[in-house]
Order: sequence, then C-alpha cells, then structure tokens
Amino acid sequence: MSEREVFRTRVKVRHYELDTLGHLNHAVYHSYGEIARLELMELAGALKGGMREAKLAAVLLESHISFRKELRAGDVVDITCDAKFGSGKTFRMDSNIHKVDGTLCAEITCTLGLMDLDRRKLVEDPRGRLAAAGVDVALLSTSE
Repeated sequence: MSEREVFRTRVKVRHYELDTLGHLNHAVYHSYGEIARLELMELAGALKGGMREAKLAAVLLESHISFRKELRAGDVVDITCDAKFGSGKTFRMDSNIHKVDGTLCAEITCTLGLMDLDRRKLVEDPRGRLAAAGVDVALLSTSE
C-alpha cells in the first residue's frame, strides 16, 4: 500500500479572531480543527445522504489541544486532519496547525463517536458503520 499525505486545508487568521494579547483566541484554534474535520468528512462523503439514511451522526466527545506557537492576524496556516480507528465505539480525529513555513502552532486530538439518532446512543464499530453508509473511510485515515 502506498502512503498518502494527510488531508489539509488552508486558513488565514483574521483580526476579529484575536484575543486581548493580539494572538489567536484559544477557542478559535478549536474552530480551525473543526473546519478541517468537517471538510475531510465532506470530502469522504459523510455529509451526504447515506449517513442521514442510516440515521447516524458523528458527535464530538472530547477535544484536547496543545498550544505550541502563537498565531497572529494575517498568518496563513495549514490545518491537517487524520482519523484513527480502533475497536469500540469511539475513534480519533487528530489535527495539527502549521504556519506555511512549517512551524507547528497547535496539536488537537478529538475523540468522536457515531450516534444512532433514534436511540441517542453510540454505535459499535464506527469505521464499519461509516463504510456501510457510503463514507470513503480510506480518505479519512492515512492508516487505511
């Protein structure tokens, strides 16, 4: 199997996203991670009808961030996203935020699950359920 590059999207830091110290507000880092997660899920087909028909939705259960370098207005960043599936009801989607010069600014680790929208409970085997709903899980994860 050939290795593929991790998904990435580009964002420019806007002035209104800054805190009183003049750098990117801590909550916006999480928003940037969410942008990458949603764009990757959309690319893989998770936001199309198959998930809706299966009455499933991805839910964020936990988010952890490590701040490495500050970001300021006008900085352009690449945000990566890569899913990691294991056993059980949860999976991870990890993101890194890098300046375009390669400087690592933040690492975000999120734990997610797939919720059965009728039962309001997490389902087993989220990878398998995503695939059954027509999601291209190979696009979600570089380890697929």
